[in-house]
Order: sequence, then structure tokens, then C-alpha cells
Amino acid sequence: MSGFTPEAGDLAFDEGTGRVGRVMGHEGPYWQLRPTGGGREWDASGPLRPPTDTERLSAGVAMANARSRGEL
Repeated sequence: MSGFTPEAGDLAFDEGTGRVGRVMGHEGPYWQLRPTGGGREWDASGPLRPPTDTERLSAGVAMANARSRGEL
């Protein structure tokens, strides 16, 4: 990981999946992330880095759209 060591609750960008998630924990070499709007956790499959402002905004818009469709 490129010097970025997130703490639980931080937002992180998983370069392996191209997704932004909230860090839930760390087990061995794996980081568990959860979508910003909630949902199923995933094990980060690539290096983590802080999300850019654009990636944060995109994740927020996706969450708002899902909420408006009744998915959340």
C-alpha cells in the first residue's frame, strides 16, 4: 500500500475494484470496506489510497440515487 494506512471509519479508494468504501477493519493483509451508503462489505483486492474529491462526490451521488430509487 502506498504509505496510506487508513483507520476504521475513513473513506478509501480500492484500486483493485475501483470503488470507494468506508474502512470497517483490517485482518492480516486484507482491509474490509463497506459501500458508503451501507451494504455488503468486501475485502479490498488492491492497494488502498485516499479518494479524490471527484471519487468522494461520485460515491455520494450514487448513494443518493440509490436512496431515491428505494434501494437503501
